[in-house]
Amino acid sequence: MAFTYLDNKDLDYVLTEYILHISGKIDRPIEQIDVTRSLGRTTSGAVYAAISSPHYLASAMDGIAVIAAKTFGATETSPVILAEHEDFERIDTGDPLPEKFDTVIMIEEVIELDNGRVKLINAGFPWQNIRQIGEDICQGEMIVPSNTVIEPATIGALLAGGVANISVLKKPLVGIIPTGDEIIKPTGNPAKGKIIEFNSSVFSAMLSSWGADSKVYDIVPDKFDLIRSAAMNAAGECDIVLINAGSSAGRDDYTSRVIAECGEVLFHGIAIKPGKPAILGVIQNKPVIGIPGYPVSGIIIMEQIVKKILELYIPGKFPLRPGIKARLSRRIVSSLKYREFIRVKLGDVAGNIIATPLTSGAGVITSFVRADGLLVVPQNTEGYEPGSIVDVELLKNISDIKNTLVITGSHDPLIDEISDMLRTGSPEFFIASSHVGSMPGLMAVKKDEAHIAGIHLLDENTGEYNSSYIKKYFSPGKTVLVKGVKRSQGLIVAKNNPLNIKKISDLDGNNIRFVNRQKGSGTRILFDYLLSRENINPEKIYGYTREEYTHLSVAVQIAQGSADAGLGIFSAAKIYGLDFIPVCEEDYDFIIPENIIGTPYVQKFLDILKSAEFRKRLTGMGGYRLEDCGNIPI
Repeated sequence: MAFTYLDNKDLDYVLTEYILHISGKIDRPIEQIDVTRSLGRTTSGAVYAAISSPHYLASAMDGIAVIAAKTFGATETSPVILAEHEDFERIDTGDPLPEKFDTVIMIEEVIELDNGRVKLINAGFPWQNIRQIGEDICQGEMIVPSNTVIEPATIGALLAGGVANISVLKKPLVGIIPTGDEIIKPTGNPAKGKIIEFNSSVFSAMLSSWGADSKVYDIVPDKFDLIRSAAMNAAGECDIVLINAGSSAGRDDYTSRVIAECGEVLFHGIAIKPGKPAILGVIQNKPVIGIPGYPVSGIIIMEQIVKKILELYIPGKFPLRPGIKARLSRRIVSSLKYREFIRVKLGDVAGNIIATPLTSGAGVITSFVRADGLLVVPQNTEGYEPGSIVDVELLKNISDIKNTLVITGSHDPLIDEISDMLRTGSPEFFIASSHVGSMPGLMAVKKDEAHIAGIHLLDENTGEYNSSYIKKYFSPGKTVLVKGVKRSQGLIVAKNNPLNIKKISDLDGNNIRFVNRQKGSGTRILFDYLLSRENINPEKIYGYTREEYTHLSVAVQIAQGSADAGLGIFSAAKIYGLDFIPVCEEDYDFIIPENIIGTPYVQKFLDILKSAEFRKRLTGMGGYRLEDCGNIPI
């Protein structure tokens, strides 16, 4: 098959051709294991019972064993009297039926007399309450056929049939080779330019959940000979080999050359996003997959390709995840060149499942941590407009999604504290939060796309927060303003303030590297107001157009030295040990549709706002006043 470097082949075509190429080369070894340890394993052949179950005539009840004929004619007016050891024997459930007897009378139907005698007023019949030999399983009967996944009940049936050891397909062993000069083993203090290698741990966990074993090799530097040696070694030891990183077109991307020299490259470049640079090849008749280094790209390739290859080793297709129709909250723009995989948050708002796209970068692993579903945008599709009804593949249970409180709007770390407290006190409920800014949050509530929005919108004419915006955008009685916190906004700067920044005007034309918040956020509106008040042209602020979506992401840029200053809240500065120059105090409040105030999860939210524990947590974070927190102004 011809190889084209970094092609753009359709995913379905690639999978069909690749699986056709490797399917005849698959080796499926077997092993003998203890039945008690066989849960989830796959039988390599049919399994037959070694003994019958039960293997003797067994009593099915507690009672007495008798000869049925001796009980015939028993009535209340003409009872039958039987003598122990002569006419009957006492017997418990599971006991062997004594010879000469052919029925068991339940103890509840036995009337005790003196001298070991009993009275019966109901007749029995032959083989009543007796488990016959082989009632469940007969010796020689097939218990399970080949290629059957062993479930808990299967283990019981096998043991009951006298099968102690079983032949199963050996789990496929997948070798994972992490490569790169810049990657290091997990540590709490990586040096600049070093990246913690966690992809192999993610891939191993995914493989384990699919029924495969994995072997993670030592990190291999970006040296062709070293990667080639590692690939050959892994191909000799494993059933499938994954080479992580080095699949793109950079100067140190050797994976394609290694596979081509050691075996054959069939495909390099797939029309999906993320995941385009993936490589599909063969070494020593073993499938070898070059997986891009970005974590989201890697997860997509694992799900869409590696999982399909495993079906050749683990019989039966993996079940498809359930899907659901959802209403899209924001526009999605997609390239016509790729099939695109978009992670989304989901929530049930006003009877509709709302899908909110998450950060789409291929390196944002937390987008999968937070995602409730996966939206696939087909190739040759430009995307979807807000309000479109789309098909979403569920990553979480729909029952959990329906118990999810959707919070959007302005970012504040206190939302994370509320989420943790909700999960601690009411684990049946969840919070899905997205940081889109105060104005987009307000509009999301207006359009029934969120339950709650956190806002801090300054009215430049009155100097008041939030109330004028609610009056402008909502009809009376449609929404409720719930008081949140008074929080301190100011300039976040490096520890010890090396540039001696003291006020907003110091940013004017001094080449101080500023990091801003996104358009529509309350902090951005506040900053623009402060610049206007000082008659400062935004174009004179170096970094005015550099945008971040949270207070923490502003603070971390300053902490890492890529920016000198940013406008944010005190608690964000404190987390990173930065200096803080107060500028103003603002009202950070919540808006909630009036018709959901009484719902259980909103009530839990309000309870948390008023709780002593919440007050304690925010006091520890610093920069907040909570005098009216949780109150609803009249």
